[in-house]
Amino acid sequence: MRLFLSLLAASYVLGQDLSRSILERKLISRQSPAPAFKTFSFNQITNHFPNDTFYGPPPTSATFPQNYILNDTFYRPGGPIFLLDSGETSASSRGSFLLTGVIAELAQATGGMGIIIEHRYYGTTFPELELIAAEGLTTDNLRWLTTEQSIADFAYFAQHVSVPGHEDEDLTAPGRPWIMYGGSLAGAETAFTVKEFGDVIYGGISSSGTVKVFTGYPQWYYTIQENAPQDCVQSIEDIVDKMDFLITTKNTAALAELKTIFGLEAVQDIRDVALTIAFPIGNPFTYPTNSWQELNWDPNVGGDDFFLFCDAVTSANKTFSAVDSQLSKFTGGAVWTNLGNYANYIKTKIIPFCPPGVSLDSNECFGTHNATAWADPNDFSGNRAYLYQSCLEAGQFSQGAPLGRRTLLSRSIQTDYSERWCKWGFPAGKFNTVPATPALERWNKYGALHIQADRLAQVDGGIDPWQYACVHSPDGFPREDTLLRPYYLIKQGGHHWDENGLLNISAEPDFIQAIHDYEIKFVKSWLADFPKWRANQTQTRSS
Repeated sequence: MRLFLSLLAASYVLGQDLSRSILERKLISRQSPAPAFKTFSFNQITNHFPNDTFYGPPPTSATFPQNYILNDTFYRPGGPIFLLDSGETSASSRGSFLLTGVIAELAQATGGMGIIIEHRYYGTTFPELELIAAEGLTTDNLRWLTTEQSIADFAYFAQHVSVPGHEDEDLTAPGRPWIMYGGSLAGAETAFTVKEFGDVIYGGISSSGTVKVFTGYPQWYYTIQENAPQDCVQSIEDIVDKMDFLITTKNTAALAELKTIFGLEAVQDIRDVALTIAFPIGNPFTYPTNSWQELNWDPNVGGDDFFLFCDAVTSANKTFSAVDSQLSKFTGGAVWTNLGNYANYIKTKIIPFCPPGVSLDSNECFGTHNATAWADPNDFSGNRAYLYQSCLEAGQFSQGAPLGRRTLLSRSIQTDYSERWCKWGFPAGKFNTVPATPALERWNKYGALHIQADRLAQVDGGIDPWQYACVHSPDGFPREDTLLRPYYLIKQGGHHWDENGLLNISAEPDFIQAIHDYEIKFVKSWLADFPKWRANQTQTRSS
């Protein structure tokens, strides 16, 4: 869902050079640089729900240009259309999925066409473009960014698009089988689209679909605690436990010394310190390096920074071991095992992301308390849109584990820490107000962990930090795996690991080939039933 942040990226959207802070960097794809595909534009509806007072007065522009890219290399007349939701990034950055991975393999196996549609408010797809160019992404100008509007986009697109180069064919739904795919947030939207618009979208594959949202998401760390190297996990848990003791006892002298050990003495809020030292592990929202979420079976996708971090923390090198006893005087003589190694990693791998000469306490670096920075409406990189979705209806804010359970993130970080960003970032507008706490029912109303539908495949990863938000959650409801309603767990898989692939399919790991083969199998089964389904749809519409 939340992807790692590019700390040096700049966005050139609407003619602006928008370099961002560490906590506001552009969300980018976990892919290698994507191949260039021609971008096409579709005339999309701004407000699909004109009678809903939630959206205020009608938009100035009833429609807006929505970007999409396509690959028809494998297409044969009459073939299916595979629609990939770009999610919280641009369509072009997902372009590699038109050549390799599940969409490409499905298209090749069925004579289908692959299309990637750009999500509203991401990339360069903006409703009310002229108004936003003049005013920025104000609270009012973001009011059409909701899940229900987004999934309505996909159905409307499938019903009305005229694909360039194929104008002589009617490729629209429901006359042609449209099958969606999405991973993470896009996986949830895929599930919701099939559930809500099953008379238009014939089927969908929801991979690591975060169909259940929470205000706070401490569960993000649970999978890491269970599957990461245990010596590393225990070291960090022990250090965080001692840190929390100093916080709860309000030992300001000890906390000042702890900050200095990590090289973060300039950072005022201890919660900002706590979040920063957890960056190598990751969190549900922002971090500068590859974390557990970015692990991937393909070494060219994501990165193994997490294991390098763990190796550094648990290193037998005694260079920094003297630091381990430096705070013992504050914790009853208890040694902070591997604190020196941990602090050295933060100082050498994380702190350098802060630009030279800039205060570590600024929002540009590791501080988060500059309300003005959060309120900047001229962030078109994707971060502001993503934060708005989180504040409005998706939640999933960083949170330490509850008492009684070991934690990798300080318990000083609770949901109010992130909710400040919502208050600062989105002051009440004339037509739109962001709730004090996310309206989760707007997301969970589609079924949450119970969601299922015919021709809705739900694929998850057993080591995915988002697993507790997916249907394979340990708190979920196991169901039968069938061709009509596939329910598949890649046991050793991470975050939507089936999405990417290799040109040489035989070189993919066996467990990735297995899920790709299964996806081809059940999609072919669906396609065999399409004529009957289409006849039923035609009869229903005519009656």
